[in-house]
Amino acid sequence: MNKRNILFSAAVLLCAVATAQTKDGGISEQMLQQMRQQQSAQPANRALFNALASNAIDDLAKNFQNQGPFDTHFSVETPKQSIHDQKQSGRCWMFSGLNVLRANFAKQHQDTLAVEFSHDHLFFYDQLEKANLMLQGVIDCADKPIDDLRVQFFFKSPVNDGGTFCGVADLAEKYGLVPKSVVPETYSAENTSRMARLVASKLREFGLELRQMVADKRKKADLQKRKAEMLGTVYNMLCLTLGEPVQNFTYAFTDKDGKVKGEPRQYTPREFYQATVGNQLNGSFIMVMNDPRRPYHKTYEVELDRHTYDGHNWKYLNLPMEEIEQLAIASLKDGRKMYSSYDVGKQFDRKRGFLDTENFDYATLFSTNFPMNKAQRIMTFDSGSTHAMTLTAVDLAADGTPLKWKVENSWGPTNGVNGCLVMTDRWFREYMFRLVVDKQYVPETLLREYEQKPLMVMPEDPLFQMDE
Repeated sequence: MNKRNILFSAAVLLCAVATAQTKDGGISEQMLQQMRQQQSAQPANRALFNALASNAIDDLAKNFQNQGPFDTHFSVETPKQSIHDQKQSGRCWMFSGLNVLRANFAKQHQDTLAVEFSHDHLFFYDQLEKANLMLQGVIDCADKPIDDLRVQFFFKSPVNDGGTFCGVADLAEKYGLVPKSVVPETYSAENTSRMARLVASKLREFGLELRQMVADKRKKADLQKRKAEMLGTVYNMLCLTLGEPVQNFTYAFTDKDGKVKGEPRQYTPREFYQATVGNQLNGSFIMVMNDPRRPYHKTYEVELDRHTYDGHNWKYLNLPMEEIEQLAIASLKDGRKMYSSYDVGKQFDRKRGFLDTENFDYATLFSTNFPMNKAQRIMTFDSGSTHAMTLTAVDLAADGTPLKWKVENSWGPTNGVNGCLVMTDRWFREYMFRLVVDKQYVPETLLREYEQKPLMVMPEDPLFQMDE
């Protein structure tokens, strides 16, 4: 066989192999050839590849026309407070929630007193209750097969750092609050991954044991006794990593400069909650959501929230962004900060601490477009609430239209704009999802709608992942 015939035979063989490997719906040789031809027809791609191979995509996609200084003046702004840092943890929801509580305390005392709450204290009980949610959920679903969606829900993520403001309300009311100076952060509070993996592994082991006990027809009392022993193991692991919870302590209040005001006195965590928050949180606020996939002015409840057994599922009223913005403006005008959550990674200029829909031009860089709207991004898991921050200011035009917003973040005081992020209103409308508002700023019509019997939604929904 001559060289030409050998090459021809090899080509035929390769084509046959490619065809044999391609099933209906696979990538055929014809499809590959078409892609290659399209690629070679764009000579600028070589230059783009050279640039992208050596640089971060965001550096090349930056919209130069949007890189100038941005206005940091806000016509409506709540008093500044110290910025905290959640470090390598997913506790943004707790930081934002406690930011609201300490701001409310300062406002109540005309800014003559200040307080900083311990995140470590609440996080201990948050993790303990999540462990209980997993174990009790496994018991309640033990009649289902191990590959059932609901059983997998518990085993896939036995514990996590995430949550919402509802968690802050439930935990603070039940376990009280403690000053940050009394219970400071431990290494595992600020770096949660290893602790979480170990606790999760133990819970999965316990979950299998509980399923077997149910299969063996063990009595309910036996199951609850064994579950309590399992939680005791988790409690010990949390004590060794986060510290054993304090039962009482001595504390004296200070002003914003740290100057002591009044005499030190003894508190329990519950007594300190009464001294700083006073009223019951649950029932004092509503959570509103912007989810354009679902009908507005309807109330929804997320099934199997972390507080199913020890508190409340979180419930929200779905509203258009225009109405959510009016609630936020009313609260800010009265000097009240709010818990809020966002898809913070979208169009985020991290170096400047600036969020705007025109920060990066990915479409031109990749010769395509990204046309999905907010509803489409949510339903395809392309967007959802990922990070909670404290809404603290709004800048209004002469006609009352919001131009931009500011939030206190929990990534430390040197991040962004002195620890805060600034977002344009057009970004806010696209990537803001949840807002918690005190009922005094909510019209009666919306309060009545909030009290409707809620429609249940599944926790697997792309929009109902916990804020981290």
